[in-house]
Amino acid sequence: MIQDIEPKHLDNHYENKSPRPEDAALCFSPAGEVFCRAAADGSLCFPRFDALPEGTAASYLFAIDDERYFLIPEGTPLPEGFSARSLRQLRQMRPMADDRVYAAYTGYHLWKWYRSSRYCGACGAATVPDETERMLRCPVCGNQIYPRLNPAVIVGVLGGGRILVTRYRTGFAHNALVAGFTEIGETLEQTVAREVFEETGLHVKNIRYYKSQPWGVAQDILMGFFCEVDGDDRIRMDAHELKYAAWETPETLELQPSDHSLTNEMMRLFKEGKVR
Repeated sequence: MIQDIEPKHLDNHYENKSPRPEDAALCFSPAGEVFCRAAADGSLCFPRFDALPEGTAASYLFAIDDERYFLIPEGTPLPEGFSARSLRQLRQMRPMADDRVYAAYTGYHLWKWYRSSRYCGACGAATVPDETERMLRCPVCGNQIYPRLNPAVIVGVLGGGRILVTRYRTGFAHNALVAGFTEIGETLEQTVAREVFEETGLHVKNIRYYKSQPWGVAQDILMGFFCEVDGDDRIRMDAHELKYAAWETPETLELQPSDHSLTNEMMRLFKEGKVR
């Protein structure tokens, strides 16, 4: 999956650091595209501070091993050769651009939060960054704003040697699993049961946790669950949400074109006979 960068390690501990000449700069367009270029070996490159205008404003984000990443303002003059690419385009790079795609995703998550939290939601005053933790503070009313994280579930529904596969009505065109956000007052297990019923009309049982994944493009923390259909397995698809919902066998199941997502890993486990 996209966060599997071992033996490298993400250090997201916040410190009020200043950039060094060799540090990486993440710059996003207003549409959320990241400025980068691909090297001859397929690795992903970001601008370095020794090639940026002196005094460029920067906010420390995180480090992956010894490589430190900073966020710089939109519109900062960049060296030649760097162009804006969407996160989806980065996922399609061949060969896979290792930990730097993960850095772009995590940087996007924080860019989105900084951009949407420039003003206090309580009184409307401009916020300022805290110097000791990753938090924006309102200097007028004292409101504290932390990075947003949306809990969501991915559900592999099993039954009779088959898995329930869906496709969204708009957006992502490939096979997926039932998914949805946790609502106020719900447990994760209740989210699983509700989302499956809302999208397909099925009841489920034996809900069991599998694995989680950070998904910065939507500011999510995805939590994967497997479960079993309970009783009637006839699908009553929500046509407003989905354009396709069907039971697939290991032989008929078509995986996604890339192996970066928790959804695809869960489908692959079923296809390989590791879950039933």
